[in-house]
Amino acid sequence: MLTLQPSVETATLAFTGVVRHLHITARAFLPMRAMEEIKLIAGKGIEGDRYMIGREQGFYSDRPEDGRQVTLFEIETLEALKRDHKIDLGPEEHRRNVTVEGVPLNHLVGRRFWLGETLLEATRLSIPCRHIEEITGKVIFDPLINRSGLNCRILEGGTVRIGDLVRSL
Repeated sequence: MLTLQPSVETATLAFTGVVRHLHITARAFLPMRAMEEIKLIAGKGIEGDRYMIGREQGFYSDRPEDGRQVTLFEIETLEALKRDHKIDLGPEEHRRNVTVEGVPLNHLVGRRFWLGETLLEATRLSIPCRHIEEITGKVIFDPLINRSGLNCRILEGGTVRIGDLVRSL
């Protein structure tokens, strides 16, 4: 449910969504592994993932980024790719960690929100990359412009499970 509640100072974004898929991988180019739950560590990243700060082995590890500790992607984008572009992209193929439903990711940049029991701060939108095209063999760069997910910093860690709620503060 997405509702906008305007105020004199700033608009408030209220939403509740759900975690549909979780994925990690230890290194770049390895397939993403589906998980029932993942452990988010505040200020570091996801236990066992390629972008965990201090153990980076991802494709973009030569460009470390504090705000890329966990990445989210909308399941609605997967549905739109199939509907509008006839591209079947699975949740393990977009290379983001958490696939959510009912969450307005593009509107969360600069905001804090709950992912299960963890508190995240959205730092910037993800940008599509040719790396995903190389791995999947699917031409998805252009259709994913402005729909390629959300990068976040982990403020309060904990365990995230499939089915957990994603909600505004």
